[in-house]
Amino acid sequence: MSLNSLGLNKAQVEKEIASLNILLSNYQTYYQNLRGVHWNIKGKRFFELHIKFEELYNAAQEQVDQIAERILTLGGVPFNTLASYVKHATIPVGENVTDDDKAVRLITDSIVALLPLERELLTFSDEINDEGTNTLISNFIVEQEKNLWMLKSYLNEAI
Repeated sequence: MSLNSLGLNKAQVEKEIASLNILLSNYQTYYQNLRGVHWNIKGKRFFELHIKFEELYNAAQEQVDQIAERILTLGGVPFNTLASYVKHATIPVGENVTDDDKAVRLITDSIVALLPLERELLTFSDEINDEGTNTLISNFIVEQEKNLWMLKSYLNEAI
C-alpha cells in the first residue's frame, strides 16, 4: 500500500478526488442556481427572498472554494471549467425562475440532490480515515440539512 504525505492510501485518495470533483461540479451548479434566483426573483416576497438567496450563494461560494482547496490538499486538480461542471453535475438547473415558490423549490431540490453525494463521500472518507475531508463534508451536511428544513418550512412542507 502506497501512502501519500498525508498518510492516506494514494489509490483511495484518487477515488476520493474524483468524488470531490463531482461534488464541486454540483456545488457550482447549486451556486449558479442561487445566483439566478437571486437576480430574477419577482413578486411580493422579493425583498426577503433576494436577501436569503444572497446569503445562501455567499455560503455556497465559500463551500466551492473549500471543496477545491481540499482537492488540492489531497494532491488533485479541481475542475475549473464550465464544460467540466456541466458534464459532471447531476442536480437540477434552473433557468429564468422568477416565481417565489418555484425558486425556493429549485433550491430545495438542489439541496436534496447534494445530500446523497455528500453522504456517500462522508462514508468513503471515513472508510479511508481521511478526517480532513470527513470533517469538511460533515459540516456541509449539517448546514444543508438546516437550510433544507428552513426552506421546506417556508414552503409549508415537511422534511
